[in-house]
Amino acid sequence: MPELPEVETVRRTLNKLVSGKTIAHVKVRLPRIIQKPDDIQMFEVLLQGQTIETIERRGKFLLFVLDDYVMVSHLRMEGRYGLYEGEAPLELHTHVLFRFTDDSELRYKDVRQFGTMHLFPKGEELTQPPLLKLGLEPLDESFTFEVFRERIAKRPTKIKPLLLNQEYIVGIGNIYVDESLFLAGIHPERAASSLTRKELERLHEAIVRTLSDSVEVGGSSIKSYVNGQGEIGLFQHQFNIYGRQSEACKKCGSEIYKTVVGGRGTHICPTCQPLERKLVRKKSDK
Repeated sequence: MPELPEVETVRRTLNKLVSGKTIAHVKVRLPRIIQKPDDIQMFEVLLQGQTIETIERRGKFLLFVLDDYVMVSHLRMEGRYGLYEGEAPLELHTHVLFRFTDDSELRYKDVRQFGTMHLFPKGEELTQPPLLKLGLEPLDESFTFEVFRERIAKRPTKIKPLLLNQEYIVGIGNIYVDESLFLAGIHPERAASSLTRKELERLHEAIVRTLSDSVEVGGSSIKSYVNGQGEIGLFQHQFNIYGRQSEACKKCGSEIYKTVVGGRGTHICPTCQPLERKLVRKKSDK
């Protein structure tokens, strides 16, 4: 599933491609993609004549901000958008078409058919699911260390499942949790409440750095991810630990192993990420 850097890359690309365009008409070819409203014809009619002001992001969701509405789109496993000439042949698995007044067409394709779209009157998109309970935005200025620490420091949950919980912090999926925990030198099975202030500082910095570095190179292309122009991301070439099981750690040379934590495949360096802390906790480190 595309994570925050990939969705942010799609957002930036689509903003360049379709911002300012006015929708002439919409054709939904797979009704179950549309989650709100229930009436598919109403979804199509309400979007007619609407101009795309901008495209924003909340966690892993794209927000198409229109004159009167906000369309919330989740790509799920393999959803993707592309801009085409209006008469270009339809490719397989094209499920929603947005024809613009300039005869270009934004098409949504989804091989797995797991993607979703919700249409809300402007201003209501954050008051209802799927955006209602989303947590902190890790690349926002509001994601300070103190806010981060307050949100997770006292939780008895293992740190990896906690970071994957979108109600605490949004957008960090399996790849970037593994990479961030490695950079911070923290074992994924450590309880969040066991982390010292210094460890939390390292983790906060690692999350921001990892996500920012990935956004800079267009995200990670694992399996089928591409941006709105069909271009792949390059961050997979910078992985320190994800997908490198049985290889030597770049820092210490130990063999990276893969296990399961919280139901997710997890990559760990036994030397750089010890499960037990070896140093006695000092009062100044609490």
